[in-house]
Amino acid sequence: MRIACLALGVLLLASAAVAQPAAPAPSADELVQKNLAARGGQAAMAGLTSLTLDGKLVFPGGFELTYHEVRSGGAVRVEAALQGLTLVQAYDGKGGGWRINPFEGRKDAEAMGDDEARSLADAAAIQGVLLSAKADGATITYLGREDFDGTDCYKLKVTQKDGDEFVYLIDPDSMLEVKITETRRIRGAVQVSETELGDYEAVNGVMFPMSVESGPQGASERQRTIITKAAANEAAPATLFAQPGK
Repeated sequence: MRIACLALGVLLLASAAVAQPAAPAPSADELVQKNLAARGGQAAMAGLTSLTLDGKLVFPGGFELTYHEVRSGGAVRVEAALQGLTLVQAYDGKGGGWRINPFEGRKDAEAMGDDEARSLADAAAIQGVLLSAKADGATITYLGREDFDGTDCYKLKVTQKDGDEFVYLIDPDSMLEVKITETRRIRGAVQVSETELGDYEAVNGVMFPMSVESGPQGASERQRTIITKAAANEAAPATLFAQPGK
């Protein structure tokens, strides 16, 4: 009798477990709000007027350049230097992108095409594409879960008004982005790239990745940006982002 009662009890517990409804899937808005909170919250994010990042850019094979980036007011300037030569790429926050590439023998600034400038415009957002999506008129869709290095991450897709897409994987514990897959149309051709983010640190109360690995989707080797110093709200005049001679 005692064994029969024990067996019946186990059966009832198992039945109750099966009968319990599954937890509802989170909405895209809920996940974005949790990501915002994990990054530091709206007040801390709003307190950032500029972001300065310094470190190194490491290419496959160990080839290194010094790295310097400034974002402010929807504009961005990125510099990569080696042996007195400095590659500059910038977006002025008004629709214009430009570059100086001395590694190709060019010392004067030249304008970028619209597709390339659009890519830099996305990089200019201090808060990132995901947290600026709603204000930019993009749509955000929850795509369920996806494994990333053994972690069952949340998956969100941002579709911009021009059709470019960003798929984010968000760690369920930290609620921070760990991978971004970008699909862009560059001069009529579809290009897909992947970026992995890690080593987050707080900058003026806002979390930013200090290690970023990126490259074309499926590539066996990628470039890595390692940030060793980050600062908030340093002076960043508009002339820093404006194309010289224009």
